[in-house]
Amino acid sequence: MGDKFGVCGLLLAGGQSRRMGGGDKCLRVLAGKTLLTRVIECARPQVDELILNANGDPARFEEYGISVVDDVVSGFSGPLAGILTGLEWLRNNHPDCQWLASFACDAPFIPSDMVSRMKSVTEKQNGEVCCAVSGGRDQPVFGLWPVKLAGDLREALVKERVRKVDLWTQRYKLIRTEWQLDPVDPFFNVNTQDDLLKATKLIGSNLTS
Repeated sequence: MGDKFGVCGLLLAGGQSRRMGGGDKCLRVLAGKTLLTRVIECARPQVDELILNANGDPARFEEYGISVVDDVVSGFSGPLAGILTGLEWLRNNHPDCQWLASFACDAPFIPSDMVSRMKSVTEKQNGEVCCAVSGGRDQPVFGLWPVKLAGDLREALVKERVRKVDLWTQRYKLIRTEWQLDPVDPFFNVNTQDDLLKATKLIGSNLTS
């Protein structure tokens, strides 16, 4: 497989969605499309290959036509487990791809230039990892991760039991790439039914599609 961008994408959907009442939050419908469809439509053009990190029966995502990979560590260990899963999957299945870009599956407004901006800024500043920033807040699950750190992350996650993304990234030269909040926070995430209603209103106001 030829690399157009040098980056592969990981969609994070391995959580338990407790605040939404459980189930697959990414399959909730927002203005006629599932959240997952919206994220795929934005993420796919930015990467060479796209995979979905989700636990359980992969058949429920069959219509989306992308590879589904379970967490490589058990116990719902948070987004770092998903990122490790993506890094190890790339190392084993797409060894020519040196970078992994991660996207949360509950964020319907992600920017179409996320990966290109992150990669450009990280390379110019000789960074090791990168995360998105909006409204002055880090958005650590929207990140750019070098595959070469897979072994380090496995040790931190399994042996040291590190669970918070920022506790791990502080060990490296972290590049923060900022996006504006106007007309909408591009990393707005749908955690509750109220968030889903708010997102529906944002789309209805033509601030975003």
